Amino acid sequence: MRRLTLGEVSQHKTAQSCWVIIGSTVYDVTKFLPDHPGGSRSILRFAGKDATTEFEGIHPPGTLEETLHESAKVGTVESVGGEDTPGDRTDMEETAKLAPETPEDMLNIADIEDHASRTLSNKAWAYYASASDDMRTKIYNNTIFHLVLFRPRIFRDITVVDTTAHMLGFKTSLPLFVSPAALARLAHPDGEKAIARACGKHGIVQMISNNASLRYADIVSAAVSSKQPFAFQLYIQNERARSEKQLREVVKAGCKAVVLTLDAPTPGKREMDERVARQETRAAGHVEVNEALSASSGRGKVTEGGVGRALFQGTAGDLVWDDLIWLRKQLPDDIKIVLKGLQTVEDVILATQQFDKTNGKPLVDAVLLSNHGGRALEGAPPPLLVLQELRMYAPEVFQKLEVYIDGGIRRGTDVVKALCLGATQVGIGRPALMALAGGFGEAGVSRVIQILREEIETAMRLLGALTLDQLGPQYVNTRQLDAILGPSPQQAAAPRLHFSAKL
Repeated sequence: MRRLTLGEVSQHKTAQSCWVIIGSTVYDVTKFLPDHPGGSRSILRFAGKDATTEFEGIHPPGTLEETLHESAKVGTVESVGGEDTPGDRTDMEETAKLAPETPEDMLNIADIEDHASRTLSNKAWAYYASASDDMRTKIYNNTIFHLVLFRPRIFRDITVVDTTAHMLGFKTSLPLFVSPAALARLAHPDGEKAIARACGKHGIVQMISNNASLRYADIVSAAVSSKQPFAFQLYIQNERARSEKQLREVVKAGCKAVVLTLDAPTPGKREMDERVARQETRAAGHVEVNEALSASSGRGKVTEGGVGRALFQGTAGDLVWDDLIWLRKQLPDDIKIVLKGLQTVEDVILATQQFDKTNGKPLVDAVLLSNHGGRALEGAPPPLLVLQELRMYAPEVFQKLEVYIDGGIRRGTDVVKALCLGATQVGIGRPALMALAGGFGEAGVSRVIQILREEIETAMRLLGALTLDQLGPQYVNTRQLDAILGPSPQQAAAPRLHFSAKL
């Protein structure tokens, strides 16, 4: 291949001739621009430049070989970076000058988030921390836990506390799992592998994101033992064949459960994420690029959607309950199905009523109460409130399937409160991603789990509960939470009264 200079590459920065550098190889991606799932704008921002960090943070290894023909390789460059390559410093460069902090210095999840805010790139922080609209739902997911008070009991031997739990037939050391969280390599080169190793060593389950920055098989290869269970998050695609191929691959790799995500059939408006994307477009600094972006948008001005919106390209928005029959047919009988994103009592009840007509077996093994971390519908109910509504209005569902929640978990006491209200397991998403930042990697994720373990055990001791089975509503005062409960299914289904405007 030809040996090129950075100056030669920088001349190809338009939609008519677009070259990018990935690694030390120069690719001509002009023909690929219209077909890029995230839109041509995502590539044109790096036209004539080095796109290595951006590309590797989002795409699994092997993506180039699968997507581009060999003829797209133009040549190689001797060096990348320096004064000839404008732009922000990469995450790896920031890591090299990290302040001497260690995971052990982090005393709580807030410390982890603060560390991440100081060490992640603007792009990574915006993607991880963003939520919809004014982000009130994201905040409320956590602050609602403050409305639940404990009712501790005394004169109990609390010397030994057992946090052993179960999830989908698997034994876990904690009632804690890592929820699907995308693009972990934006924070650390090991990405989801680091999370997998930490989960394995602590004996908890990792749900691997449909939009992970590594392939599912690569992630599970980091398992600490052959018995370590993993679940796979599924966004069903408009092209069902693509989802069927995905499912065959994860089943072959040993997946134990599929988590069908339903709380984000379309992306929410994540303004922090979108704002950074717009800033990056402006920072490109080339008139040719900005003109090309305008042309590719089909309108008079550029419309940036951010990383979050790009990830939803191709996601099906027409799913109905009967699609569970299709999903069940794609999976061996021993693989469990979890529905993620249920936000009302009515839908949880409906989940318990879905059966395989061929054998009479339930189609749903567990539900995950979630509002997508506040990243979808602003004003959606916090999962803890939905959990309490279930306990009050439909307690029978807890006998029919496992009930999990995620969103807003920042303390071990949050986990214990959810368990007292009937949750089987509690998920964390953002804390696991942010724990990777600043070079922490696996050690950071392990520290998050350790912090929550210690807080859970302390809360149980101070409550006077020695095992998870002993936890229940008798240990919490929910009076403040009950005051904001929604209607029961019967009330919600009642016909509305119509009043005449006439006196």
